[in-house]
Amino acid sequence: MKLTAKEIESVIGEGVPLAHQIGFQVVEVHPEYTITRIPFNSNWIRPGGTISGPVIMALADASMYAIILATLGPAEMAVTSNININFLQRPKPEDLYAKATLLRLGKRLAFCEVNLFTGSDPALVAHATGSYALPGKGLGNEMG
Repeated sequence: MKLTAKEIESVIGEGVPLAHQIGFQVVEVHPEYTITRIPFNSNWIRPGGTISGPVIMALADASMYAIILATLGPAEMAVTSNININFLQRPKPEDLYAKATLLRLGKRLAFCEVNLFTGSDPALVAHATGSYALPGKGLGNEMG
């Protein structure tokens, strides 16, 4: 892996201050995946007692960024080019986790998959796929 969990958190937190506001954490960095987490916050509950969709989407997007940073190293200028999310069931009001994997890494695009679940139940609450545009040389990163 190119970056550690703490290094990934730092890059994401510096570039996307919202990550700090929601308590985004990188729990595990593995060669094939990353596990990320946001701790439960009662401010995220929407009518019906479930975690709001924008919070779930934020974790999915940040998790895709985490697996890209873990794989490529510093790539601050990588940006979301597409995200598709399916909400599968109402998440319980507790910590939310995501397991992100890199499906394909090209020269200009990285394709990712994210499975989202709560801490007490391994059943998926959401599934996301997406792509990140990767910057070329001369744009503030070490990629080619």
